[in-house]
Amino acid sequence: MLRIDTGDTAFILMSAALVMLMTPGLAFFYGGMVRKQNVLSTMMHSFIMIGMVSVLWVLYGYSLAFGPDNHGLIGNFDWALFNGVGSEPNPDYAATIPHNVFAMFQLMFAIITTALISGAFAERIRFPFFMLFMVLWVTVIYFPVAHWVWGVGGWLRTLGALDFAGGTVVHITSGVSGLVLAMLLGKRRGLGTIPMPPHHLPLTVLGAALLWFGWFGFNAGSALGANGLAGSALVTTNTAAAAGVVGWVMVEWMRQGKATLLGAASGAVAGLVAITPAAGFVTPGAAVVMGLISGPLCYMGVLMKHRLGYDDALDAFGIHGLGGTWGAIATGIFATTAVNSAGADGLLYSGNVDLLIKQLIAVAASYAFATAATIIIYYAVNGITKARATAEEEYTGLDLTQHGEEAYAGFAVQGGSFGHTSLNSDPSGLPKMVTMPNQPHL
Repeated sequence: MLRIDTGDTAFILMSAALVMLMTPGLAFFYGGMVRKQNVLSTMMHSFIMIGMVSVLWVLYGYSLAFGPDNHGLIGNFDWALFNGVGSEPNPDYAATIPHNVFAMFQLMFAIITTALISGAFAERIRFPFFMLFMVLWVTVIYFPVAHWVWGVGGWLRTLGALDFAGGTVVHITSGVSGLVLAMLLGKRRGLGTIPMPPHHLPLTVLGAALLWFGWFGFNAGSALGANGLAGSALVTTNTAAAAGVVGWVMVEWMRQGKATLLGAASGAVAGLVAITPAAGFVTPGAAVVMGLISGPLCYMGVLMKHRLGYDDALDAFGIHGLGGTWGAIATGIFATTAVNSAGADGLLYSGNVDLLIKQLIAVAASYAFATAATIIIYYAVNGITKARATAEEEYTGLDLTQHGEEAYAGFAVQGGSFGHTSLNSDPSGLPKMVTMPNQPHL
């Protein structure tokens, strides 16, 4: 008979709370990077997901993601409404904690994944479209991919692809879908003409700090017990985040002549994203390498949008898509059974490419599925309610036009016509250009 371990249970309860805190942290992180007239709408995109995804998870989401398998592709509805998800352990997933505690821990991953996508299309999406799109997205994309990777019988799990805490499931799916949506929606009006710097960097840094803090529950909690593997994941998580800060700031300093706080915060997130799939499979030394590479890689990914002409507003793909891709591939290189006997030896330790090929298959499948499904969902929802805010809504700001609220009542935006104050414009009706420093997020 299975017995609940109270220490493991307490640890996962705490880890679930830490992961839940990451979504409000993300709201601060994203909210500080947009303009004043869009801060509330941007934060709403994260906060509302806590409510919406939590309801869907109990109704059918957990059952589709982790329930009894259907041909390796998705679970069934046996556990809908948490039927059979009670206080007894489920040995297929976690033998020492209650089944409902495991289910709630996994819920927090689904919540933040949906919130991550919103950074790509910030400042230009209508709220009705956003809500309907996200209901379909989490149902059609997240739940199946979670089953592929983590569900018993899921085809990528059966293949032997490794994803300790969500490189493919969380970061690649959200980053790729965000990029697709950003391209389908088009650029923010005035991009390149109107200055669009972050309006409140201290808010963004607060968000980054909360993300870093919560990520310990994200990765260490994925050991599903208060044990040595959790300790190993904690070490690699902090190490990669720290190395990501160093890597980003170094390349930024060399390129721009200055190191920025926004860059340091972004580098920390880049390192955290990269280590997520590998946290319970690699050594601290590998975490240093992964973090040092993730910082410059994601920095270049952020710059890439300017050269290629798409508007990934808050770099959902540049950081999460690319960082998650690097993390999944690096797992195939640096994973070792000396850290986790339930894993596999990667290229560095085994000398063969078996695991690396499996990781590449998982990456390719996630990219292809997220891309195709996002396009289909976009056009289906856009046929019901329009996706893009009108020019008037966009220039006034989504806080007022979508939610009837203002973060800063009576504010004026330099060089623009927003809210209650009109400033000088050129004959085209667009505000005059103000030269801003060359920062990746601008």
